[in-house]
Amino acid sequence: MMQVLNGSIVALVTPMIESGDVDYDALEKLIDWHIANGTNGIVSVGTTGESATLNLEDHLKVIRHTVDYAKLRIPIIAGTGANSTAEALELTQESKNLGADFALIVTPYYNKPSQKGLISHYTKIADNVDIPQILYNVPSRTACDLLPSSVEILSSHENIIGIKEAVDSESRITELVDIKYKDNNFLLLSGDDPSFLKMMKKGGDGVISVAANIVPNLISQICSLALDDKFQEASTINKKLQNLYELLFVESNPVPAKWMLYKMNLIKSFIRLPLVELDVKYHENVLNEMLKLEII
Repeated sequence: MMQVLNGSIVALVTPMIESGDVDYDALEKLIDWHIANGTNGIVSVGTTGESATLNLEDHLKVIRHTVDYAKLRIPIIAGTGANSTAEALELTQESKNLGADFALIVTPYYNKPSQKGLISHYTKIADNVDIPQILYNVPSRTACDLLPSSVEILSSHENIIGIKEAVDSESRITELVDIKYKDNNFLLLSGDDPSFLKMMKKGGDGVISVAANIVPNLISQICSLALDDKFQEASTINKKLQNLYELLFVESNPVPAKWMLYKMNLIKSFIRLPLVELDVKYHENVLNEMLKLEII
């Protein structure tokens, strides 16, 4: 039976040591920390997990370790997107073999497929791999926009169970909510921390969050309150995090998130090239916000 997935889902960073190798001890500590702080799911090796710079072997090794260490305590969503359909299909199949509960499949980046191409891409993967699959639309990073009309077509496939949508647009959210209500099992997750509560007010199911790396308990509380229709209380907490949401994107994700986690003594301060450590000009503002939120 498919695990229930909603609420606060962390787009987990991949901790590393100075050589660039994955720090599996730190990864285990992060998994335990998220479970203890009410996180409802973990995305392993998504964009925030540096999927762009992990080779295939590392990518699958991190997913395997995350699945094995979590031991069914929390749903694991494997990031399996690629701009080659064949590669995305292989990653998705391998992630299923490793025991992942779901696959999160970003739109193909850089090669700019048409809507027809996107529908064919996702259908091919869904036809060939029997694992619950979540579409992921983030045009700001991929230069490719999966339109709601295409999502509606794809939502009829039994293996496509939801979407992570990172476009902050009232009309876009309204169209996706309409699709959700046509099929009550279709999952609508935000991929945009600053606007996720707005989506939940309209009927969204939760968020795949970068900020949950830093304040898992607070993102979890906001989602729990929103799912209970306690939007005023949820908004009160959410307002306190607006500066944090902005600071997490002063440089490319996950640069700020990893630096904050380093300052929280949860990981070492390493990231794979071409990304580098957070520029010193941002340190003071970030540290001040972390002090204000009492996370250091």
